[in-house]
Amino acid sequence: MSVSISIKEYLKTVTAEVEEALGNSFPSELGVPATLREAMMYSLEAGGKRLRPALLLSAAEAVHGSKPLRQAAMPVACAVEMIHTYSLIHDDLPAMDNDDYRRGKLTNHKVFGEAMAILAGDGLLTHAFYAVAQAAKLGVPAETVLAISSDLALLAGAPGMVGGQAADILGEQGITSLAELEYIHLRKTSDLMVFSVTAGARVGGASAAQLTAVGEFARKLGLAFQVQDDILDVTGDEAKLGKPVNSDVDQQKVTYPYLIGLEESTALVQRLTLEAKEALARANLTSPERLIDIADYLMRRDH
Repeated sequence: MSVSISIKEYLKTVTAEVEEALGNSFPSELGVPATLREAMMYSLEAGGKRLRPALLLSAAEAVHGSKPLRQAAMPVACAVEMIHTYSLIHDDLPAMDNDDYRRGKLTNHKVFGEAMAILAGDGLLTHAFYAVAQAAKLGVPAETVLAISSDLALLAGAPGMVGGQAADILGEQGITSLAELEYIHLRKTSDLMVFSVTAGARVGGASAAQLTAVGEFARKLGLAFQVQDDILDVTGDEAKLGKPVNSDVDQQKVTYPYLIGLEESTALVQRLTLEAKEALARANLTSPERLIDIADYLMRRDH
């Protein structure tokens, strides 16, 4: 595929396509109660860079080298954004992080109340699996859709993202080792990226060896992304980040800089990013350029 356009232009194009598809995800014939639909769409359309859908769509194209695969992969790309959005709605609740704002807007429960926010998250979570199933109508083989659904249940569920969130809550103020912190970061952040890349690769027709390699790429990239986030909480520019800095320090959270220092944390990000790219190279994809571009974009974080 062509890489003549910049990564920012590419992401802008993909974001527009994903947002159009998300806007059509809950047609009137489904009969969703109006207030529930409004609450779901409030957070689903609240912005964001749609990086997980971009990783998914880019992975499909990287394996197959064909832009038209974006149409077949789009329902799955919408599914991962629904999962991500539901997790943010629930994370913001008073029983969790108790946040008032998300992406410059009032959090869901501040607008619709806690009960409706919980239900909005539940609705997005369950509808994600319906969205995945729609890929079968666009030519994705049924066995591939089944494998993607199974991956989503595990990587977004109790063994994955939800388990990481639980470990984070249970370990607050009690994390004493890098192994504990890595466990949380891998599940809270990496696992949804692993799903995004491997699901896209499945749609593209990846082999078992390719799935293993791209999964390692996403796992390393996700961990590097989270360590970088820990670093930026200490050193970042609030205007560029779009969120307050030193929030981890203020909340006395255990982070990589807290455990190993800024210098070693920075070196870890560099090593993980290199290892991620080495794993991607082993996948022998037809056109991996956009995945590499997105990895560099994520690590740069000056956008």
